[in-house]
Amino acid sequence: MAFRRIGAAASTALVVALAPVGTGVAVAQDPVPPVSAGSQTVDEDPEFLELHIDTVTPNTVTTTSDPFVTVSGSVKNIGDRTVSDVSVRLQRAPAVASSDALRTSLTLDQSRFDTVGMFDTVADSLDEGQSEQFTLSLPLRSDTDPALDITEPGVYPMLVNVNGTPEYGGAARLDDARFLLPVFGVPGTPAIPPDISSPVAVTMLWPLADRPRLAAGVPGSVTDPVRLVDDELATSLADGGRLHELLATAEFATGEAVDRDHALRDSMCLAVDPDLLITVENMTRDYLVVDDPSDPTGPAHAGTGREAAADWLERARSLAASMCTTSVPFAQADLSAISAVGNTELTAAALEAPADIVDNILGVTSLRNFVWSDAGVLDDDTAQLLRRDQPTTTLLAANAIDTDAPRDSAHVIEASPAQAPVPGNGETTPAATGTSAPTGSLDALLFDPAVGAALAATGTTPQTPSYTPARARFDLTDDSQAARLQDALGAVSWSALEPAVARSAGTPRSLMVVPPQLWTAGENDAETILSTVSSMIRTGLATPRPLPALLGRQPGSPELSSLDYPDQATEDGIPAHHRDAVAEQIPRIETLDAALIDDPQATLTPERFTAPLREDLLRSMSLAHRRDEKHDSASEASDLRTEQVADTMDDLFGAVTVVSPGGVYTLASEQSPLLLVARNDLPVGITVQLQVAAPSGMTITDIGPTPLPPRGSRTLTVPTEANDSRKLVVTFSLTTANGQQLGEPTSVTVRSNAYGQALAILTACAGTLLLFLAGRRLWHRFRGQPDPADEGYERS
Repeated sequence: MAFRRIGAAASTALVVALAPVGTGVAVAQDPVPPVSAGSQTVDEDPEFLELHIDTVTPNTVTTTSDPFVTVSGSVKNIGDRTVSDVSVRLQRAPAVASSDALRTSLTLDQSRFDTVGMFDTVADSLDEGQSEQFTLSLPLRSDTDPALDITEPGVYPMLVNVNGTPEYGGAARLDDARFLLPVFGVPGTPAIPPDISSPVAVTMLWPLADRPRLAAGVPGSVTDPVRLVDDELATSLADGGRLHELLATAEFATGEAVDRDHALRDSMCLAVDPDLLITVENMTRDYLVVDDPSDPTGPAHAGTGREAAADWLERARSLAASMCTTSVPFAQADLSAISAVGNTELTAAALEAPADIVDNILGVTSLRNFVWSDAGVLDDDTAQLLRRDQPTTTLLAANAIDTDAPRDSAHVIEASPAQAPVPGNGETTPAATGTSAPTGSLDALLFDPAVGAALAATGTTPQTPSYTPARARFDLTDDSQAARLQDALGAVSWSALEPAVARSAGTPRSLMVVPPQLWTAGENDAETILSTVSSMIRTGLATPRPLPALLGRQPGSPELSSLDYPDQATEDGIPAHHRDAVAEQIPRIETLDAALIDDPQATLTPERFTAPLREDLLRSMSLAHRRDEKHDSASEASDLRTEQVADTMDDLFGAVTVVSPGGVYTLASEQSPLLLVARNDLPVGITVQLQVAAPSGMTITDIGPTPLPPRGSRTLTVPTEANDSRKLVVTFSLTTANGQQLGEPTSVTVRSNAYGQALAILTACAGTLLLFLAGRRLWHRFRGQPDPADEGYERS
């Protein structure tokens, strides 16, 4: 459950809150403890004012910064009455002393923010719907004036408090806004620098991903332009768009002019969604945007992003060639759902194909044997799914491992020797069946869930990751984008600023900066976060730690660690009914794929024809937007994709059929063959099997597998033996080799000129009678007797 921040409700007059404060001396300097979920309450009181933070200056305090913290923002009356005497002030809580508190400190009661400044009047009154800007400024430290009393580096929770007097009520605290302030060093005389004796080793993933955009249920083609469900990606790729700015920020920060020693570049690794690359590459040619996403093959108009896509893709190739690059699972698919479906082809498309797609489109060699699940957690079945013959490394939130020992990596599955058949035991082993079970180990690189949650909360569409514990979950819409950016900066820098705390806790001096795969950070967010990491490296607070150097290494502890899969991940993941729908369609795609003819001379191969449908099923299991405010639309889009794939499969199977001849088919003789026409409307050849349901009195010989040309027909000569002259109804249908129905059955009415058994009996009787009469005549003639049959017959 996500809780609202405490203390934003109107109440009776708070004398203590309104009392002026002469100095900024902290009442308590104890570390901020984690807040239990039970101490948080849902605010159901009327709301009158809404506080919004626009900027925090400086966003990161250094020894060369101005010795003031300035916060600007606005206060808006969102209630149903006038509020008078509106004033704001700045407060802070003790420095964050644990990683967990990077999130829980943002839900503390305002009384814990006990270092306070003076109230500053915003407006004498605010009418309904009216807003007013404000600017607060407070020294970091001062011996004479109110100040924040910050005397050493660290990460400090801050609070802006707004008081007012609603009409018909008393003075009260009506809203607040919280954020974290990272202090790398304290300016002034003397300046207080950070402790750089134990720099943190930093590794950063830089994701380039988007939600699925390709229209579903459209098979592959070599001539038809691709279809997109919308043209929003064109905006994202163009100047000022999200993906444009993510790429531009990484380009600038790692460029030779800024990152001369390549330290920041060495610490980074591009994490690219292959589905995004497929879409963008197709956009570099003419493409269409459907008018109605529920009708993917219906009316469409030309897309507008061709130039933007070509420019972005070329820049992505250049950047990827200069730094570490890895792929994420196809379309950010839910690996737990893929594991539950349990299809080998689907698993390969999700986990093995992405690296090849990234390599082919970007022209690089991406990392292998590394898997980053979008959920940040794994269950046991999925862990087994990721296991390969070589050591494999996955990236998980630290709380996804069930252990209390601080560590930055862990063993999940031990390596095992290859299995071999045991003679005489009657059991089938992988080796005995010609396959082999994976024998490699599975290790996990761990990242701080508080850091991951803070990064996920940035941008225009904040999300709460599944690995975020209940005590650290709250409504992200309570905070402005600027405040959420400050929280991320504080989370990223905390471990570097607290070496003493880390050493006392035995925490490894490492930092994995892991944003969500679908990161909606805008230009300012991405640039500021990357600039902060760069500053940490330049100032000696951090050192670069390349991701490739971490793969295949020995984890910090040789002991096996069990996985802890949270219930929230199940709730955020792909539901069971959707997994069942995918599992129903996968065998149908495989059946069609096996029946299609792989013609070396043809440009369109069976794999190329059916691959988009398999990929559509992966897209339908995407976790994109499953954990943010767009959850409902993401769920609807997933269901629509599977329905469209099912409809397309029905159409494809229905495109191969026996053409009904119409009327009555007459056989010239009892062994005349039946001539039928089989039609294939698919653009790929297919092998079919003719199935016949014939009545008694007719025998039809199986003609075996029959190839049909692409978009063509073929006459089928069916050996037939009819023993009945009646009209007989024969039903013909086409199937694949494994019995999958193709098209609709066709009934043919057949009439034979053969008289069958009755004719044979009559003929035999007539022949017998003829022989009898001829024999009798000869008998009488040989005896010289007249034949009684000649009586009354006179010769002329």
